[in-house]
Amino acid sequence: MAYHDLLPIVLRDEIVFPDVEDALEEPNGLLAVGGDLSRERLLLAYHKGIFPWFSKPDPIIWWSPDPRAVLYLEQLKVSRSLGKSIRNRNYQIWINKDFNQVIQGCAAARAYSDETWITDEMLLAYQDLHQYGAAHCLSVYQDGQLVGGLYGISEGRFFFGESMFSTATDASKVALYYLVQFLKSYDFLMIDCQVPNEHLTSLGSTQITRNEFIQQLEKWRDWPQPESMWQPREITENE
Repeated sequence: MAYHDLLPIVLRDEIVFPDVEDALEEPNGLLAVGGDLSRERLLLAYHKGIFPWFSKPDPIIWWSPDPRAVLYLEQLKVSRSLGKSIRNRNYQIWINKDFNQVIQGCAAARAYSDETWITDEMLLAYQDLHQYGAAHCLSVYQDGQLVGGLYGISEGRFFFGESMFSTATDASKVALYYLVQFLKSYDFLMIDCQVPNEHLTSLGSTQITRNEFIQQLEKWRDWPQPESMWQPREITENE
């Protein structure tokens, strides 16, 4: 679908975004097209509750859906099978180790599709955000091999989840579990899941209105994070 034919708001060189209330109802949350994936524009987008999501050959597409899928940290659901994986699979969990490999794992085409929305342009943009200190990953290892992980953007008391991957049983779910424990220890509020799906719902995500999401974001996005929070290190459940 040529989304840019449906929306007159086209971003140019100036780093600005329209008000999220201008987003379309159908497709849900479509706000603007165009612009670039510069560090400044991406940081402004997350600051305002907006995220990019597109596939080639479409232009860059910016979204702010209503409702918004979020995971409040206290609402994470740990199934019996996930609990066993956490206890018994001898996974090692690291913060901010092998970011490039994690995002490449997320970008790899899935078995059921040859497509990925994490384009080369997106890879470079989020690698730059990681170098800048805004994008972070949690990686899962087994016998020294990277077998799963996730990455996203951190601001205030929010972690904006972008993607996850797994090549071993429950590795991405284990990554999410440890991310939640880690964020709890720093008094975070929620993980932004952007749009709902069955997988995230099974793990405890819920939906709130865009207005409620933006209100909470505006309240907590400037909350200071400790400088040492995202230093690369192995973490445990008691981190």
